[in-house]
Amino acid sequence: MQQYKSDVEAIDAMAVAFNTLRQEVGKIIIGQDDVVKKVLLCIFCDAHALLVGVPGLAKTLLVKTIADVLDLSFKRIQFTPDLMPSDITGAEILDDQRQFRFTRGPLFANIVLADEINRTPPKTQSALLEAMQERNVTVGGHLHRLELPFFVLATQNPIEQEGTYPLPEAQLDRFMLNISVDYPSFEEEVEVVKSTTTDKEVFLKKMLHAEEIRYFQKLVRKVPISDNVLQYAVKLASKTRPGTSLATKEVNEYVSWGAGPRASQFLVIGAKANAALHGKYSPDIADVQAVADDVLRHRVVKNYKAEAEGISTEDIIRKLL
Repeated sequence: MQQYKSDVEAIDAMAVAFNTLRQEVGKIIIGQDDVVKKVLLCIFCDAHALLVGVPGLAKTLLVKTIADVLDLSFKRIQFTPDLMPSDITGAEILDDQRQFRFTRGPLFANIVLADEINRTPPKTQSALLEAMQERNVTVGGHLHRLELPFFVLATQNPIEQEGTYPLPEAQLDRFMLNISVDYPSFEEEVEVVKSTTTDKEVFLKKMLHAEEIRYFQKLVRKVPISDNVLQYAVKLASKTRPGTSLATKEVNEYVSWGAGPRASQFLVIGAKANAALHGKYSPDIADVQAVADDVLRHRVVKNYKAEAEGISTEDIIRKLL
């Protein structure tokens, strides 16, 4: 791994690497540049992301492509109603010598794609909690460390809710970003169809390795932030809590539950990463606002009045900004 003379030089290198990564991923993924940027930002923050979009928008391919470009191990878990916790964490089995031996599940990878995470019961969903927060798994009373870096990138289908198990708030809060994946434009879809209906092969370069990613994750936390920007981030999260002194009229009227302190932490770390990835040495308020929608979207719970009047969570957040 390259050694940098100063943090300033390292931030410059990180910004260059970020743009190069986007270009490389763009060889496969067409028209989802904003989603790619947000997923990469989440990875540099050492956090997890939830991708919400209808089927066929290349969510799985996007995650697989990013894992390839980052030279990280990748596992996909297709969540189904009959999936058990041991199916993803692993289990102890009796071997030929009649000794119990731990067999690792698909959770033991750098990037884990939890496909349609709301298709499995809460018992199995909760098996991810320890791994996401503590970066380890406990099976049969024994602690098993996960290889770092470790990211969970989960997907959800927002339109098909029959037979699904909505993620509990405790687990939703573990995801730094809730990223909305939308349809491509007409021109982008033409390019997608062109590139996927021929025999053209695309070869990706390995851009970053695990050690470099870990270095940049620590660098993000070292980025200085001024008190007024930090206070803005905390105040923004506090404004989403109805019945408090900072709550706005719209929040008191349309929100039943607001964002907790983890939202303030993610707003700050997200702002630091957004600044560093764009070659800035300290974040400003614009950097907080750049990540606010995705940090707060799954942490602000609307009430029945908001549903009845067609007020979206995004509408509430934009008024706060």
